[in-house]
Amino acid sequence: MTVINSHRDPEALSFTIVAEFEASVERVWQIWEDPRQLERWWGPPTWPATFEEHDFVPGGAARYYMTGPDGEKARGWWKFTSIQAPERLEFDDGFADENWAPVTDMGTTHAVVTFENVDDGRTRMTTVSSFESVEQLEQMLAMGMEEGMIGAMGQIDGILAEAPDVWP
Repeated sequence: MTVINSHRDPEALSFTIVAEFEASVERVWQIWEDPRQLERWWGPPTWPATFEEHDFVPGGAARYYMTGPDGEKARGWWKFTSIQAPERLEFDDGFADENWAPVTDMGTTHAVVTFENVDDGRTRMTTVSSFESVEQLEQMLAMGMEEGMIGAMGQIDGILAEAPDVWP
């Protein structure tokens, strides 16, 4: 299984998920850098993502929506706060309404994604999401954040196994 650990820490207001992949750090980095690859795994399998904007630079932004089985769209936004290719990525993350305005009552999370080489060519990707409050953390977990992220990351191995000529 791709995901090897997930951990909720209400005292630190964080949720951590660790995954390992049979690919180099540079290759795993590409699944974040390329929006066509990103949208193939971001979101649970039954809620695929579409990225309308993906300005992958410090200070840049991303806008996306996930489409549910019944056609419902859940919109989100990112603001890239730090990009240190290919070792570290940081971004603020939030929900958006149908006009892409932030949904402020849902709060903002901050994600830090790190990539490290392990065991000769494998990559460990650690994602730490930090929350504004225990209530926000509990609300996100109740909405299925943990299960959704595990399901989403479970799709990455298939993308990494493809030959470069089939990447979108």
